[in-house]
Amino acid sequence: MSEKLAAAPTLEARFAGAAYLYIVVAGIFVELFVRSSLIVPSDAAATAANILGAEQLYRGGFVAELFVLVCDVLVAALLYRVLRPAGEMIALLAAAFRLVMAAMLAANALNHFEPVLLLGGEAVGVSLPTVQLEALALQALRLQAVGYSAGLVFFGFACLFAGVGIIRSAFLPRPIGWLMTLAGVCYLVNSLSGFLAPDFARALFPYILLPCLIAELSLSLWLLIAGINGARWLEQANRGVG
Repeated sequence: MSEKLAAAPTLEARFAGAAYLYIVVAGIFVELFVRSSLIVPSDAAATAANILGAEQLYRGGFVAELFVLVCDVLVAALLYRVLRPAGEMIALLAAAFRLVMAAMLAANALNHFEPVLLLGGEAVGVSLPTVQLEALALQALRLQAVGYSAGLVFFGFACLFAGVGIIRSAFLPRPIGWLMTLAGVCYLVNSLSGFLAPDFARALFPYILLPCLIAELSLSLWLLIAGINGARWLEQANRGVG
């Protein structure tokens, strides 16, 4: 590029904040008020009864999660635009890891919907006793939990790189960058300990995810309400134009 940039992405930053805020709020809703309230990990029959008794809530959780992933794609692209002056490769890695996570969780979301098909009699060609269908439904939900944890490994790296980009930036608060870096570490520890040392992971959960909530909520609200320092963004961006 030979011409200096003339405009900072202030509107893009606010859109990213709004989309990120939806991710945080809808993610909490799906996990706490849909899955956690309906799934009984050790009781397939009770889980099946809960899902069938609140089927619209369960289906709504599926749709809400799909829009979370839509917003993840938007946030990946918009944050790349915002963080690019702080280091193009850092911004690109943050976006790439977030997009991989979104793709993994989009495929994994089918495991959330599978119990509806099995328990509601919509699974074509499946003729099994009720107790076996309930067991299959619970197994699908266990796979969903494993797939979700696997996706969060990639999200942990996305948070790490986003945090580094914010720290290196001149237009966003560095404390939020450090919080996002800590969030990335917490996501990695939570997921990897779940795979390697389940008892240790259970001792950490849910406290290990509290820094993640603080970091992501802080970033989303800052982008939505305060946005970025446009003058500093332009100054840093134009230093890299040549």
